[in-house]
Amino acid sequence: MIAPIDVGVLSAPAQKLAQPGAPQKLRDMAARGIAPGLKPGDVVTLLVLLASREEEPSRAAAEKTLSALPDPLLQGALGGELLQPLVIDRLARLYTDRLPVVERLCAMPGIAADTLEELARTGGEAVTELIAVNEERLLTSPRIIERLYLNKHTRMSTADRLVDLAARNGVELTGIPAWREVSIAIKDELIAEPSPEPTPDDVLFAETQALAEALAAEETVDTHVEDEEGKEEIKERYIPLSKRLADMTMSQRIRRAMLGSREERMLLVRDSNRLVASAAVRSPQMQEEEVVLITRNRNISDEVLRIIATTPEWMKSYTVKRNLVENPRTPVLVATRLVQHLRESDLRGVSKSKNVTSPVKDAARRHLDRRKS
Repeated sequence: MIAPIDVGVLSAPAQKLAQPGAPQKLRDMAARGIAPGLKPGDVVTLLVLLASREEEPSRAAAEKTLSALPDPLLQGALGGELLQPLVIDRLARLYTDRLPVVERLCAMPGIAADTLEELARTGGEAVTELIAVNEERLLTSPRIIERLYLNKHTRMSTADRLVDLAARNGVELTGIPAWREVSIAIKDELIAEPSPEPTPDDVLFAETQALAEALAAEETVDTHVEDEEGKEEIKERYIPLSKRLADMTMSQRIRRAMLGSREERMLLVRDSNRLVASAAVRSPQMQEEEVVLITRNRNISDEVLRIIATTPEWMKSYTVKRNLVENPRTPVLVATRLVQHLRESDLRGVSKSKNVTSPVKDAARRHLDRRKS
């Protein structure tokens, strides 16, 4: 939470204009950035104050002025006395695409962690590189690292350095859904030094993202087809994407699983590395229709199915629960526990199925008997 503006630190003339009872004509002028005799910092602070008051008649005018500040006024405010945290926050959100402005705002002692988190979440590559250099601040506010990691514009090499920084200092990034997998993967990988230009791995990561976006289907589809014997093959359309993912390190594939497309998740959830597959199913982008496809697949690892079975969001779906019971790869203890949630018609099918294990069939029969008695 960012502290509200402290009117008491403004100059005396600015304090008078800041009062709700100040003459409306003067407030209207201030909302247009016209306040003779005031320093640029005070003018911009007044604009933020007016724009934040819901009942302020000049609110719309103040918001319009703030979004397109005359350069002399903006530069004067940035180069003058220190701005208050709420003013810094408003300017940072409005001028995210102007790197020199963001750079000066980030250097201000009064910038709030909330502001840096928002910039880390929404900023482009140049902004994320700027935020990522202050290690002391990142360790003090680790949510900034989480936002940077989950921002697709953050370079892969930068994300690796940030994860390594947190892991070395014993900081647990709970805001990254697959933090366990991410932190384990980074231990055995070479961390690139910061560089002005993207590394080859950064380029591979960005090119893979562009390819995945170009391949994204309008409807959720699986990336594989099964032959008559139940063996899976990658659809020809997705082979180039699969090859690019295969060229990546484990940490890169895990991050693609976190940030990538449905098609990437459906490829990576089948990854031979259990950490990558687990990260894919933990992705914050994962949708129910994808989980339905995964739980129906008999080539998916038992660990992935276990993760799904312990995720409350997915256990709200009857189809997912039924698929887990019917999938022979589901751990027996998980499948037998879920049997009790099935409808009678599905229980009968499970009790006679040749595709489920004997313990699961036995559990289905027991529940059928209990319902009959």
